[in-house]
Amino acid sequence: MKQSESLKNNEDFKEIYRTGKSYANKFLIMYVKRNETCNNRLGISVSKKVGNSVVRHRITRLIRESYRLSEDSFLSGLDIIVVARVNARGKEYSEIESALLHLMKLHKIGK
Repeated sequence: MKQSESLKNNEDFKEIYRTGKSYANKFLIMYVKRNETCNNRLGISVSKKVGNSVVRHRITRLIRESYRLSEDSFLSGLDIIVVARVNARGKEYSEIESALLHLMKLHKIGK
C-alpha cells in the first residue's frame, strides 16, 4: 500500500461505522468516510462467522491485495472499512476483487 495506512484503533472503527456511508454486495460491505489527511486508511474486518482463522486470514489477504493493486484508482483522503460476509468464504481472488471494485463504483470513490 503506497499511500494508504491501516486502520487499527477500535475508536476509529466505531466512528466510521457510526458516521460513514455504507454499501454492500454479496461478498463484502464497505463503509467510507472522508478524513482530514491526503492518505487513505484501510480497515478489514472478518468475523468468526466466516470461518476459522485460516479462512479469515485468507479472505483478509485477498481483500488487502485487491485493494493494493487497484489503490491508484481510489480517490485520496478516505477512511475505508471492508467487512467480509459469510458468502466470501472459499471465493477466488477475482471474485473478491470484482466485489471490491463494484463497491468502489457504488460509493463513487474511483478516479
